[in-house]
Amino acid sequence: MTKKLFLLIWILYGGCLSAQTVHEARDSVKIYFRQGKIDLVPELRDNQKALDRIADSLKNTYADSIYRLRRIEVVGGASPEGSVRINRWLSEKRAGVLFDYLSRYGSLPDTLKTNTFLGRDWDGLIRLVVNDPDVPYREETLALLREIADEARGSVPTKGDHLGRIQRLRGGAPYWYMYKHHFPELRASRLYLWYEKVWNPVAPIPQPKTEILIPPVDTVIIHDTIYIHVPCPEKPFYMDVRTNMLYDALLVPNIGLEFYLGKGWSVVADWMYGWWKTDRRHWYWRAYGGNIAVRKWFGRTAKEKPLTGHHLGVYGQIFTYDFETGGRGYMGGKPGGTLWDKMNYAAGVEYGYSLPIARRLNIDFTIGIGYWGGTYHEYKPVDDCYVWQSTKQRHWFGPTKAEVSLVWLIGRGNYNKEKGGKR
Repeated sequence: MTKKLFLLIWILYGGCLSAQTVHEARDSVKIYFRQGKIDLVPELRDNQKALDRIADSLKNTYADSIYRLRRIEVVGGASPEGSVRINRWLSEKRAGVLFDYLSRYGSLPDTLKTNTFLGRDWDGLIRLVVNDPDVPYREETLALLREIADEARGSVPTKGDHLGRIQRLRGGAPYWYMYKHHFPELRASRLYLWYEKVWNPVAPIPQPKTEILIPPVDTVIIHDTIYIHVPCPEKPFYMDVRTNMLYDALLVPNIGLEFYLGKGWSVVADWMYGWWKTDRRHWYWRAYGGNIAVRKWFGRTAKEKPLTGHHLGVYGQIFTYDFETGGRGYMGGKPGGTLWDKMNYAAGVEYGYSLPIARRLNIDFTIGIGYWGGTYHEYKPVDDCYVWQSTKQRHWFGPTKAEVSLVWLIGRGNYNKEKGGKR
């Protein structure tokens, strides 16, 4: 009986000791950079969310323990298109930028900082290609990448320029696909933070005099690993209000709204209305109608900041008009009817570029080509009457849309960083 009691006490004591071995936590995030740049851009990919998560973990403490930062490591790799020397320099500079960013939450001694450079991340590229069935000549590409990875590790003799061999494979089709879809994923640094958990079950840890506001967190301990869940930041919202300055110059007031739908898609709608007349001189300048378009944004600028850069789209228009300057006049649709009676219409494809000019302002240049159809009437003013001359059908293929729009950016996070904002 005594032996059994002693054994039970020993097991319980050992369990208490083992429970106190959960003393270390590690957090990590991936921070992306623009090609060949060292600037930290929170709006790029998921950088803002990752930085907020690290910031929260640096600021938080817990009731029964304190987490002491023990080590920070920045592990930098590179996509294959840059030289090893240049990429090493970029890796070191980017690490310094990340260390400077974290220093705003407290002093970081140099003894805590470490920086590791992986070189050209061939293994990372192989993993991306393995998970992407759309890579052209995928099996040949994987075979070549694995061969190059072995050469880079020194396990087999090298066979010359690695990058050139990829570029020459199948006329460069696999290379350019990976350059567009996978290389940006490799232009990143992985930020690791190690925390040491110090237990003090007898007396509370003295708190610093400086008051720190701590957001609520949930901590779950599973298999000696501590997962820290922090509240997600609010999602950004992008829209704009615009006016076509070409119509404004022609004394046709107009206004438009554009909403970003996500994944590079947006929808824009606008309306114009100008109804000027001078009966005594037989001058009429009348037009009203609307336009709606669906756009796909593309290019590096559009990926970094929605509603900016290149866009392609399809559009439809309905409108009516009555133009007469003292001589022959032209009226779209039936005289005296509603818009639907008078309606002319146009549809086509458009291309444009939205250029930042200020923190909340862009200028959007857009041209559209398509079909313009509908009925219109020709008439002449005779004495106090307008005498009908003929009715015709419009069938026009060519430019049907032109915009030079002043765009006001609205929404959370919808501003241009390098135009009057923080750099």
